[in-house]
Amino acid sequence: MDPLVKRLTCIMAGGGTGGHLFPAIAVARELQARVEECNIVFVLGRKGRGEKILRAEGLEVSTLAVEGIKGKSMGKTMAVVVRLPLTFLESMRMIRARRAHLVFGVGGYSAGPICAAAKVLGIPMAIHEQNAFPGLTNRLLSRIADKVFISFEESRDHMRVTEALVVGTPIRQELLAQANGLGKSSKEFTLLVLGGSQGAKAINRAMVEAVKLLDREGRKLRVIHQTGEHDHERVRHDYFEAQMASKIRCQLFPFIQDMVWAYGEADLVVSRAGASTLFELATLGKPSILVPYPFAANNHQEMNARAMVRAGGALLIGQRELSGPLLAETIAKLMDDHTKLKEMGEAAKALARPEAASRIAEGLLQLVSL
Repeated sequence: MDPLVKRLTCIMAGGGTGGHLFPAIAVARELQARVEECNIVFVLGRKGRGEKILRAEGLEVSTLAVEGIKGKSMGKTMAVVVRLPLTFLESMRMIRARRAHLVFGVGGYSAGPICAAAKVLGIPMAIHEQNAFPGLTNRLLSRIADKVFISFEESRDHMRVTEALVVGTPIRQELLAQANGLGKSSKEFTLLVLGGSQGAKAINRAMVEAVKLLDREGRKLRVIHQTGEHDHERVRHDYFEAQMASKIRCQLFPFIQDMVWAYGEADLVVSRAGASTLFELATLGKPSILVPYPFAANNHQEMNARAMVRAGGALLIGQRELSGPLLAETIAKLMDDHTKLKEMGEAAKALARPEAASRIAEGLLQLVSL
């Protein structure tokens, strides 16, 4: 327990997808472990998709009438801008009603009004930027935040702040607890395929074709594939239609709840390049083939991926180049080179920041104990 902070109400704002929320949940748990009377409230945009994740964790959730402007028409952009003053006032009311001691922005447009309102009200406010290239909201908030945490050193070049703390991205507690104790249930080569919490159609299509080609080559492997909810039935049908030999065993999930099990089974991971996933791969020392989402804001996933590639922990395939044959060839080469796989895993592990949640929590508590 923190000897200086006995009671804390912290509003965590932003996110909407698992990639933003799982790190925030890790920080929330760290604060709860340190403060005797700790109340955490997550504030999401009303169109965010993270409410289900947070409620499953037993965390309190409120929503705010705020939307992003990226990709919107001029008319819809103006409508969002016109609503901003009302959203700002709603944010101020929310902070006052909760009697918040602290506001923490975890990335995403919905963090903007709450964090700005905190600053006006004189409430300590901090932000965390997960990606190598910061999003617009965090680039703006970094100018007024009391503390700025970043995952990648590269972020510093794009933010008007000199004292940003490089802490990495917090990972889920259950994964961190098993970082050195993951084990496989079988000796067969296992490929874990992840498209982020919402799935990735491009990876799904290429993976189905790649598995067919690997099957024709007589490869023996096991595939654990997170398809995403929207693409699950199509992918399941395509795997079934392939009528593959028994040498390849495929397990399909719309969403994998037990990531400790999934990572523990994996010899190689095919994945998007969100910061949360990359730091999970690093912490667990898993080699990977990364396919960055090409439409991510400011192409931040490619910048994230290149940081892992430079370290030697991953190979990168751009979505334009992604195909079943290329993916099959890349997987086959790594299956045949156990030394390369081991070296990639060790290189990934060198980027790990297992203390990220602890360092962020410590920094946040410093703001309220001053």
